[in-house]
Amino acid sequence: MQQTKPRSQPQRARFVVPSRSDPLLRNFTELVGGPLGRHASPGRISPGLFRIELVLIILTVVAALVAVLTKDYCRVNGWHTPDQFYATCYSDFPELFRNRGLGDGAFPFFTQGSQFEYPVLMGIVAGVTALLVPGHGTGDDRVLGYFDVNATLIVAVWIVTVLLTARINRHRPWDAAMVALAPGIVLAGFINWDMWAVGLLALGMYFFARDKVLLAGVCFGLGAATKLYPLLILGAILVLALRTGKLRTFLVTAGATLAAWLAVNLPIAAINPSGWGYFFAFTRDRPAGYSSPWFAYNLVADRLHGGQIDAGTINVLALSLFLLACAFIGALALAAPRRPRLAQLAFLIVAALILTNKVYSPQFVIWLIPLLALARPRWRDFLIWQAAEGLHWAAIWMYLGQATSGGAAQHNIDMSYYVLAVVLHMVATAYLMARVALEIWNPSNDPIRVGGQDDPHGGPFDGADDRFVIGRFVIHGRRSSSPATEVSSNG
Repeated sequence: MQQTKPRSQPQRARFVVPSRSDPLLRNFTELVGGPLGRHASPGRISPGLFRIELVLIILTVVAALVAVLTKDYCRVNGWHTPDQFYATCYSDFPELFRNRGLGDGAFPFFTQGSQFEYPVLMGIVAGVTALLVPGHGTGDDRVLGYFDVNATLIVAVWIVTVLLTARINRHRPWDAAMVALAPGIVLAGFINWDMWAVGLLALGMYFFARDKVLLAGVCFGLGAATKLYPLLILGAILVLALRTGKLRTFLVTAGATLAAWLAVNLPIAAINPSGWGYFFAFTRDRPAGYSSPWFAYNLVADRLHGGQIDAGTINVLALSLFLLACAFIGALALAAPRRPRLAQLAFLIVAALILTNKVYSPQFVIWLIPLLALARPRWRDFLIWQAAEGLHWAAIWMYLGQATSGGAAQHNIDMSYYVLAVVLHMVATAYLMARVALEIWNPSNDPIRVGGQDDPHGGPFDGADDRFVIGRFVIHGRRSSSPATEVSSNG
């Protein structure tokens, strides 16, 4: 009688457990039995129903419900000034629905004469969601419907972003819990449509991590057509391509990014040149925006009767400082003892833009959250940073309540406290940048590489040899001790 062998089960990939790897979380596991033991084998034993991705979805839904509750006052009483500021439930959705013609049938970029101060895909999202709201006009019921439609879609994008973050690094899926539970997304996720750009960037990074650079570039281009900041990841890819000699990776990705961006923008520029160009003119001509360092400087200068900085000067200074920061990041990446990870460089570049830009809207914080979860998944620093952003989030609404309506004094804060909140947000962000930069310079402290990985987000750069390093000879992927700079014969 022939004996058949039992069918072998596919071996599950092992992954990093937060209660083991993160010092802060290890102290908060006593209620559930303490940290996972050293002899346990995570990833090899089926967890049954509550697999990691399902738990992440549940966490995101719970956080989304809390986010909706933060808007409850306005959902019940309407979005009216100054109450929407004092109740900290402000959202751009009601304002734009009323004041950009969305509630009266105007479709951004397609309706001649309409003006919309955001990129093309964001305008299309705004227009399509307006069509989903039944009825006519801008009454409170339709405004509430418009908010709810957009909030529901943003929650869906939020869930997708969490799952993509978990899958980008299969060995550390729990890092995506930072995105699922982020206070910054809870407080600011429903202010504007930025989450769409965040999701497209996450999708592009997922494809890039899987070596599908063409699809990654398409996603980056669509993200840039929604909000320009996803373009910045091309800077990180360029630096890594220079260091590894994989310039074709950069050229393919950048070409696909440009093609996708043009495919969205060229038709709109052709049918409505003035409407398409309004976003760029508005960005160029607007004065310093709330919570930017330039706005804070002008507030202090006005209080001290000093000279303020005009929009043209701010444009030059902001761009110069951002380019200087990018040059420093590029030099750090090319001189570091070990090739930096893609997420580390992407985080540094986007954070540099946030600190130097002439606008810092409260929802911009969500740009950095998925990038930090990939670049430096340490919960203590993450929560400290989020606390600072939460204080800034509260301060700006109290300041705006006073600035826009001169509301009741007990609800307002003095300008000096608002400026301190802006400075606190900048210091917290700069601190994270410094920690990431130090881990680039000293890779032994990198929480990803301590676990034995190289660059799980880097796709073609994962495990690649160096070809160009500042301060060292590089020969066939090995570095000599010479202080010179040279490109290897393989470069």
